[in-house]
Amino acid sequence: MKFLADENFPLPSVRILSAARHDVAAVVQDSPGVADETVLERAVREGRVLVTFDRDYGSLLYQLGLPAPTGIVYFRFVPFSLEEPAEHLLALLERSELSLLGMLAVAERDRVRQRPLPGTR
Repeated sequence: MKFLADENFPLPSVRILSAARHDVAAVVQDSPGVADETVLERAVREGRVLVTFDRDYGSLLYQLGLPAPTGIVYFRFVPFSLEEPAEHLLALLERSELSLLGMLAVAERDRVRQRPLPGTR
């Protein structure tokens, strides 16, 4: 799967996802400090699922009506380690009842809530 790791997504987790054969681009490596709108536009342009700890993307999509990317995974917990976000995401990808495509997935430690992204359903 193709992911765009927001600037707040830890590099050790980016490396784990890459090692698991996912195509991962990291904002912190190639365009640190860019605005959320620019990150969102890149995810749309490149067909990537955005992975982030930033809840502002929901407002950009649902309130301001900006174009939606392929998917968004918003991690709503403070990780115990820099590797935990990748481990959590890999576990989500194994769950057959979940699809990240076309969805805003709010990932907590003990549950995941999903909502269709605007314009995808």
